[in-house]
Amino acid sequence: MTYKLDMTMMVTVHDALRREAERIARITARTGDDPRRLLGAAVGWEMFKTYLRVHHTTEDDMLWPVMERALAGQTDELALLAAMEAEHALIDPLLESFDAAIADPDTGHERLGDLADSLTTVLGGHLRHEEREALAVIDLSVTEEQWRTFGQEHSRRIGADASRYLPWVLDSAGEERTALILGRMPDHIRAAYRDEWRAAYDASKIWEPSGRR
Repeated sequence: MTYKLDMTMMVTVHDALRREAERIARITARTGDDPRRLLGAAVGWEMFKTYLRVHHTTEDDMLWPVMERALAGQTDELALLAAMEAEHALIDPLLESFDAAIADPDTGHERLGDLADSLTTVLGGHLRHEEREALAVIDLSVTEEQWRTFGQEHSRRIGADASRYLPWVLDSAGEERTALILGRMPDHIRAAYRDEWRAAYDASKIWEPSGRR
């Protein structure tokens, strides 16, 4: 579908979240090692939680309210926004259950597999729902200025972690999409990504226990 708003970064963030949920599922399915230790000692788990929460809370605070005002009286569209918010509300408890299982020395490892399945299902279902239905409604109801404001606030909440966030987002993006996203960045960000950030991210091996810094 063609949108008037630039959805490239939104879809790329979604792809990154799906990618990490799949990696978490693979870690919890490993035999011969304790997945609690692997997740608890991997910086990738903390990054995933942080970036997922930033993405969803920025939508909750900066996107859905704007759309609700623009869509006043449009029952179906407002019901879709309510569904987006309800789906977000399912995810934080899942993350908290993960952390509780990681911290549980007795039976925590027994719960991680089912939690990973739930995360893949719940998060994956939400992202698909947003892409199939909500992006079109965003495109119709949000102005270019409001969309820029949403993106700027998202970046502000990432803050000083941009040096890890950008290569994380682009980790599995293709060359064309990576070039498109970087091409819209300021020169100093592109240079930092090329000369420092990407190499540091690759070297950190965020899903290995030694990746914690």
